[in-house]
Amino acid sequence: MAISRRKFLLTTAVAGSALAVGYVVLKPEEDTRLVFQKTARGGEVALNAWIKIDASGTVTVAAPRAEMGQGIYTALAMLVAEELDVDWKSVQVQDAPVHQVYANREMLRAALPFEDGYHQGENTSGAQFMGWLAELLSAQGTGGSTSIRDAWEPMRNAGACARHMLVQAAASKWNVPASECLAADGTVSHNGSGKSLSYGDLATLAASLTPPENPPLKNAADYKLIGKAVPRLDITDKTTGRATFGVDVKSDGMLYAAVNVAPVMGGSLKSYDREAIVKMPGVVAVAALPTGIAVVADSWWRAKKAADAAPVDFEDGGNGDLDSEGIYQLLEDSIKSGDPFTYRDDGDADKVFENAGDDVVASYQVPYLAHACMEPMNCTARVDGDNIQIWMPNQAPFLMRYLASRIADTDVENVQVFTTYLGGGFGRRAEGDLAEQAVRIAMAVPGKTVKLLWSREDDMRHDMYRPAARSLFRARLDDKGRPFAWFNRIAGQVPTKSFTQRIFDFATVDMPDNTSSEGSADMPYAIPNLQVQHVPVDLPVPVGFWRSVGHSYNAFFTESFMDELAHKAGQDPYKYRRDLLEGHPDYLAVLDKVASAAEWDLPMNSGRGRGIALHESFGSLVAQVAEVSVMPDDTIQLDRVVCVVDCGRVINPDTVVAQIEGAIVYGLTAALYGEVTLKDGAVEQGNFPDYEMIRLNNMPNIEVILAPSGRPIGGIGEVGTPPIAPALANAIFNATGKRVRELPLSKAGLVG
Repeated sequence: MAISRRKFLLTTAVAGSALAVGYVVLKPEEDTRLVFQKTARGGEVALNAWIKIDASGTVTVAAPRAEMGQGIYTALAMLVAEELDVDWKSVQVQDAPVHQVYANREMLRAALPFEDGYHQGENTSGAQFMGWLAELLSAQGTGGSTSIRDAWEPMRNAGACARHMLVQAAASKWNVPASECLAADGTVSHNGSGKSLSYGDLATLAASLTPPENPPLKNAADYKLIGKAVPRLDITDKTTGRATFGVDVKSDGMLYAAVNVAPVMGGSLKSYDREAIVKMPGVVAVAALPTGIAVVADSWWRAKKAADAAPVDFEDGGNGDLDSEGIYQLLEDSIKSGDPFTYRDDGDADKVFENAGDDVVASYQVPYLAHACMEPMNCTARVDGDNIQIWMPNQAPFLMRYLASRIADTDVENVQVFTTYLGGGFGRRAEGDLAEQAVRIAMAVPGKTVKLLWSREDDMRHDMYRPAARSLFRARLDDKGRPFAWFNRIAGQVPTKSFTQRIFDFATVDMPDNTSSEGSADMPYAIPNLQVQHVPVDLPVPVGFWRSVGHSYNAFFTESFMDELAHKAGQDPYKYRRDLLEGHPDYLAVLDKVASAAEWDLPMNSGRGRGIALHESFGSLVAQVAEVSVMPDDTIQLDRVVCVVDCGRVINPDTVVAQIEGAIVYGLTAALYGEVTLKDGAVEQGNFPDYEMIRLNNMPNIEVILAPSGRPIGGIGEVGTPPIAPALANAIFNATGKRVRELPLSKAGLVG
């Protein structure tokens, strides 16, 4: 298999790091039924790694992806239940154990550079290699809007395998050919005799049979569940209070921990007075952390009060002078004179721009953003000798397992990770800092269960932020007003490098990273001379994966600049984009549908405006039209957002619409208010009064239209976020003539 230098750097940086610490262990072939059978209770038997059935016929589906409100427990169970052909009312979900069989292959495949064409769904040798690497690393994680894309084949196959085994079991009992038996709605019946047995009656015998390798799958025309709005499996527990989030974990004799860590980016613990701290009310122990201290007490409030009052000194790591103004200046300098990596270079843009012309030039800027999950960051841990248990809302149990084993110097097999419901994730809960802290703290009180809980201020000031970025554009239009040459250079930190370095200190290799240029280098518009570059910038601010990652700012940059070109050419922004989408009927269909639904050609009253944006991310196409009104005080009121989505086959339309609505709200919050600033090396924002969110009084009406075209299955969790900022900015220009090139809008006084 041929692997390019680019793929080699990307994959060996991950695989080499993992192998270097002895984490990866290649296991011999095993019966994957045993993986799920180990979790069996109440007479359950596992037919494969995804399905257990008990005597009553209740089907339990293993969910290897985190449920953080996106409805993934329901969608994954639907894939299994469709092929198993079971009554939906008899289906339940259980968090899957950590194992290679549940690796998320799509999550690593999606990291491939654009030259592989993976973002268009191609099955390349590079994609196959990354899938193998994911299994090698037991990369069981939730991110990149990959859950359904990864599960589409294996979980349907698991359901079909189980159905086949149940039919074979019934045929064996009745001594008839399996071809005469039919499985439907949790029952196997015999056509000739009318005999029938429930799945519960057949489960034990079926589990003893050899699973088929390639069972036939249903035709789409025969689907009973897929594509239907079925009730979510998590709603009852969440509405009755029975659901267990991380903050809900309880045990007898539980202790609680709070932290006091260095406020300055890159700071560390210098000294602290242990004797003074342990004398404080309720304090049981004090644990030193690399960045500060943790106080363990008999209640969280006592732990927090003691941590805040603790005599502790910090080193600033030389970053005490870091501030936002200096960071933005560094980004600007990097745009001008940094060493860029070129992600796309079609035609010869350099040659075009060598000759003088009437170029359109614009610069854009976005700030750091926090994840601001509603559930506070938390992790509960218990250390008994070499054995560790972790209860945690997390997006990467395999990573938490590894980090815990490293902190405690024990084998990964000695670590159990129990993933609870997540009160929001957005990429933040893929980070391992809470797991590392919790295990260090639990080691200070061996044999005791300790719940570590961060305050909102801890979270806001010690997040792994969406990078701040600047973007420079230059375009030359032809005699028809179309872009003949396009140059785009982005400057900012690289999330993948920052994330990897937090896991492996020695992971210093600079490698191409899609998250830096996604949404810019892979745009579909027909431009003959096009160059897109990114300048990586090193800063002590930790950055990570924030909902839609690089798409979150590159969509704003690219679609806003496209609007500027349409205005320069004196053309309608919708029709201008349309003319540049030759050869992309799927993009055109989405663009046309959103324009029609929003009544684009209908004139608007004075003081009102519409803006449009089109963007592909995570394999899905999304077009949005935003409508705004100018208020008497010259601020902007959001009136309406129309959104059209082509994500390929839809599993549950209700959850898809809900995810798009939520993603639009998330993106609007960032566009209107989101900004993390630094002064004297520390984050200035501490809670929601400092980090405002969109509220009911300025929420627009949102209309979501699903328009699948037959494309391969795309993601949903993140795809609604990228287009909303440019659609809004373009609407503001349409209403006011003011071009927004910097977010958030509150900085320009456009938001009341």
